Amino acid sequence: MAGVGARQLPVMGWPALLLLALCTAGAQGLYFHIGETEKRCFIEEIPDETMVIGKYRTQMWDKQKEVFLPSTPGLGMHVEVKDPDSKVVLSRQYGSEGRFTFTSHTPGDHQICLHSNSTKIALFAGGKLRVHLDIQVGEHTNNYPEIAAKDKLTELQLRARQLLDQVEQIQKEQDYQRYREERFRLTSESTNQRVLWWSIAQTVILILTGIWQTRHLKSFFEAKKLV
Repeated sequence: MAGVGARQLPVMGWPALLLLALCTAGAQGLYFHIGETEKRCFIEEIPDETMVIGKYRTQMWDKQKEVFLPSTPGLGMHVEVKDPDSKVVLSRQYGSEGRFTFTSHTPGDHQICLHSNSTKIALFAGGKLRVHLDIQVGEHTNNYPEIAAKDKLTELQLRARQLLDQVEQIQKEQDYQRYREERFRLTSESTNQRVLWWSIAQTVILILTGIWQTRHLKSFFEAKKLV
């Protein structure tokens, strides 16, 4: 998922890099296991004013058959989303399979957490749960076949709509990168300023310590009538 890890891409031309971004960005699917009271959180880097759709499906572990059951009726999942300022964007209880959506209003790392109401189900007590999670960001949240049917768009018009949405998402990503660069610059300037003032403070302390030691030694020698 975006924001969890990063790796370097091999050097390539801008057209190839742009095509790669359009083909791979915005949709991530995975599954993970959680225990009875365990809470699992993910970090997603999201530009501002961007829609995010999450879809999940749970499978309960059957201890007797030693397999994950295809469905888990009665089991619920609680989803909580926090923005970069730790403000709660979404907090809601869903069923064993569901879909949640929210729109970011602050660019940056959003925390998406899930945990089950497993304590209400005796069968699950002490067991584990497999959660399939799919996150879609930006223009990947659009259901283009549904849009085409609703607005009666031709194939060419639909393709143009997709390209416009992709361009808009790229602009949001660029704005977010500029936002990150500005924050990094401000942080660097603040750090450099603190280092400078600390160096000045150390120098002043050393000078004052030297003056004090000189006066102390002079007073000592005068008291001993050595000078």
